[in-house]
Amino acid sequence: MSTHVINWEALRAYCQKIFCALGVPEEEALVVADCLVDADLCGVESHGVSRMTVYTKRLETKVVSAVFKVITERDNPAGLTLNGCNSMGMLVGKYAMEKCIHRAKTNGICFIAANNSNHYGMASYYVSMAAAQGMFGLSATNAPPNIAPWGSYKAYVGTNPLALAAPTHGEPVLLDMAPSVVAMGKVILAAKLGKPIPEGWALTKEGKPTTDPNLGKQGTVVPIGGPKGYGLSLFMDILCGILSGAQFGPYLGNMWNDFVNPQNVGHFFCAIDISRFTDLEIFKKRIGQMITDIKALPKNEGISELFLPGEIEQRRRLERKAQGIPVEEVVFEELRGLGQKYGVEFTLEAK
Repeated sequence: MSTHVINWEALRAYCQKIFCALGVPEEEALVVADCLVDADLCGVESHGVSRMTVYTKRLETKVVSAVFKVITERDNPAGLTLNGCNSMGMLVGKYAMEKCIHRAKTNGICFIAANNSNHYGMASYYVSMAAAQGMFGLSATNAPPNIAPWGSYKAYVGTNPLALAAPTHGEPVLLDMAPSVVAMGKVILAAKLGKPIPEGWALTKEGKPTTDPNLGKQGTVVPIGGPKGYGLSLFMDILCGILSGAQFGPYLGNMWNDFVNPQNVGHFFCAIDISRFTDLEIFKKRIGQMITDIKALPKNEGISELFLPGEIEQRRRLERKAQGIPVEEVVFEELRGLGQKYGVEFTLEAK
């Protein structure tokens, strides 16, 4: 299958125009497009422009609101509950983290729970915002069920990711992880590309191992560490779904095949002003020492370098900004088709 290498800014601008054609205001369309393209820049294609087809269909069917709106339901100095009014998740996420950062500058810390939202892309997108302001960032979201409680084969909780970021003198140390071996999005992308998945990624709906992504996406993904991954996912659902007032577990709407009912996804955000606990420069210097120590540790046979969380993705981002983003043929043609469907000139060319 051929691959097209596309300039990242051209790809972002094209996706922005498609969202605008569906009624999303220009600045807000840029936020959504930027989040998707940033995932592709990092090499997380499962959360990138491969999702344009489902996002646009949800906008077209009006099961997601094209115009951003948010209502504050509860407001305390260090904590808020937001109603995303069925807006696009990226817009809810950016607004919430900006609000967290602003409040944390005054109060030292801020937690925000958001309900009535939608899929918000990569969780790392939001914690990076906090780290850029010299703060510790945390974000999580829930998702429709695709992990079975340990001992069952019936899905109940989602691959509810958790992201954390700490500032340094360079790029932040950043962890963005699902409580499963892989996110369900990777299984769905493999099915779209017609590629098998490694054994150990997913189980069929009967709980049997499979390398067929079509069977895997109808079943469950495997939690990391068995009951530990299941437990982590459960608590992310408590935090993002039950605490926020959003839906949880099997009550969440399915983004991929339900174009009638809103999802009512829940998110959680936190920003911590490090300067309230210690001098920020000392904090960054000590993290720098930690990084130096880890890089100097002895390596196992066959390992050329030890990495910090998020380091590989940041290197890939810089490389792809310079050289272009590889886009699989099937996704490339989907993007072309979306332009034709919504009256947007197809301007993507291989570098």
